[in-house]
Amino acid sequence: MSTDFRLTISRRSFLTASLAGFAATAVRKPALATQQTRRFTLRAAPGRTRLVPEPHPETLVWCYNRRVPGPEIRVRQGDRLRIEVTNTLAEETTVHWHGVRLPNAMDGVPHLTQNPIAPGETFTYEFDAIDAGTFWYHPHQRSFEQVARGLYGPLVIEEANAPNVDRDVTWVLDDWRLDSDAAVSDDFGAAMDASHAGRLGNTVTINGRVPETFTVRSGERIRLRLINAANARIFALDFGDHTPRVIALDGQPVTPHAPAGGLAVLGPAMRADLILDFSAEPSSRLQLVDRAYRGNEYRVLDIVYGDTPLRDALPDRDIALPANPLPEPDPASARRHDVLFTGGMMGAMVERQMDLDAFGDAMRGLRHEGRGIWFVNGKAAEGHALDPFLTLESGASHVLQMTNATAFHHPIHLHGYSFRVISRDGKPTKHREWQDTVLMAPRERVEIAFVADNPGDWMFHCHILEHQAAGMMGVIRVA
Repeated sequence: MSTDFRLTISRRSFLTASLAGFAATAVRKPALATQQTRRFTLRAAPGRTRLVPEPHPETLVWCYNRRVPGPEIRVRQGDRLRIEVTNTLAEETTVHWHGVRLPNAMDGVPHLTQNPIAPGETFTYEFDAIDAGTFWYHPHQRSFEQVARGLYGPLVIEEANAPNVDRDVTWVLDDWRLDSDAAVSDDFGAAMDASHAGRLGNTVTINGRVPETFTVRSGERIRLRLINAANARIFALDFGDHTPRVIALDGQPVTPHAPAGGLAVLGPAMRADLILDFSAEPSSRLQLVDRAYRGNEYRVLDIVYGDTPLRDALPDRDIALPANPLPEPDPASARRHDVLFTGGMMGAMVERQMDLDAFGDAMRGLRHEGRGIWFVNGKAAEGHALDPFLTLESGASHVLQMTNATAFHHPIHLHGYSFRVISRDGKPTKHREWQDTVLMAPRERVEIAFVADNPGDWMFHCHILEHQAAGMMGVIRVA
């Protein structure tokens, strides 16, 4: 969100649409009011929903509580969550609470932090809402299919003193690969998807529907929470004359700023909180356009102004968010670790071009091990029960020096932590943003820093879910 976006997938390599026109824990707790325990239930099950308008039929999906997305879980910072998950699917599942700093046993990774939830069984997750922000939940068991079939939902943790806005709106963005009868295509795990850009769909939805319009009023201020739940699609949203201001990334506050190039960019699993002021005349109409893929820009929806303004002038209020209780890393004294991502189509060519021997000990004499397509420090993951490839000293600051020696973008996610993005290609980042998923461009080097204050074995992987399944995953141990 804070860097220039430059995705260059061509029209030829982009999937042609089938539906024409659709486009305990050591982390610190906040000192807030008396803690309340909030109880929720989720039931994972097959269901039907109307993703696309008539005359197309409803779509058979997998979903939580008969909804896509699943119910929005909304609590206050400092609350304790107790979420009972029942699995009525015909296969095992789990729930991962993406971006939430919680105890390792509650992280939802099968065979690493818990046994998967068998069909007919129930598992209860319980953790504290330490950080305010926009998060989400989804399976980590065969996620390349379970997420693509509709198993995900938003998790919002409200600040004690949130900015004063007229509306707080959540948009869960997704894309679906649908057949001509609106059925989810069952070509999961296709080799082309795994070795290229992942499972790109042909139908984009917001909150489980192909949208047409979003109605606003002149003078209105909206906090828009964006969540990218797609397997692989990157979004780059252009609001036209309405320049959004970013106030949070991946749930963590950031200095309010306009996004680079005016585009709100989210890789898979990433979130952004935007402040949007609607200043056009009543009855105006403008398009929201996704410009992520060169030559494949498309209209997402129309923003439509009502006939009556809400107020004559836009509000003049502070929009900055209060900081969350994150320990500040010290890059100067931090232990430094090299992480190299390789593999995929054209991977060998990129590795030769980048002269990896110049990048550090972890890259010298690189050999690929495992049967996967993608590799982390030369190894392809097979399943989640992995030995750690890094062990970090608990309580110390650490910097991961990550190199993307591939021809594709990768949104890299670390479980159990938020980290500061401190540099890109050797240049300090402007906002030193806290994130839990950082989008790396091809051939890019990114440094992230954090304090290893949450013990356990934590998953670390690309959140293009086909890349994860094809090897781009590892475990970082904090001990």
